[in-house]
Amino acid sequence: MTRRELKETMSDMPEQGSKLQGAKRPKSKSSFYEKIGPILVFLSIGLAFAVGMLWQKVQGLSGGTNTKTAQVNNAATAPTEGKLSEEQVKKIPAVTDADHIRGSKNAKVVLIEYSDLECPFCKRFHPTVKQITDEYDGQVAWVYRHFPLDQLHPKADKEAEAVECAAELGGEDSFWALVDKIYEVTPSNNGLDHSLLPGLAAEVGLSESAFKSCFDSGKYTDKIEDFNQNEDF
Repeated sequence: MTRRELKETMSDMPEQGSKLQGAKRPKSKSSFYEKIGPILVFLSIGLAFAVGMLWQKVQGLSGGTNTKTAQVNNAATAPTEGKLSEEQVKKIPAVTDADHIRGSKNAKVVLIEYSDLECPFCKRFHPTVKQITDEYDGQVAWVYRHFPLDQLHPKADKEAEAVECAAELGGEDSFWALVDKIYEVTPSNNGLDHSLLPGLAAEVGLSESAFKSCFDSGKYTDKIEDFNQNEDF
């Protein structure tokens, strides 16, 4: 390039800059959709992340292989990039009214989390996805499905029952409120004292006595176990 050509090019730069300054900046939510596209996204981030980190511990547990261990093994083979294989996606049960859903059911993006209330990685993940759901109100649906890793966290099954009692007594708002509260207070790794659960239920607006009656009855024990047995993708 000659000096003259360089000079002419530089003389054009202010005009180009003014055009850029006058251009409309894309809205943040538009940018969000450009990145993800108007598609239905199925992810099991909570479980996949937890299992990816904890699989070595599972391998070292004593005892034979049971159905739950086989499920953990399947989840551990998921691609490390955070995506499920096409075959795995096909096996994920469709979202129904029986699911616990936070956000709009008509959202373009649906995040399905298979989670364990005593999992430390799920505890870390929880506030992040809550922030996303709140920030993109109506655009993201968050589906929570129980998958307590009871080989590692024997207390997680009962905590899953506890939040089901919350749903029975106070609906979806109470379900999510108690899930939030448990993740907030549990030290994770089987560390939550279950004697605190009735008090936590009261903190989110439920009757402590009614919650305790539901929780002590064990009425949701089979539901949690059956749910996990069916999630064999």
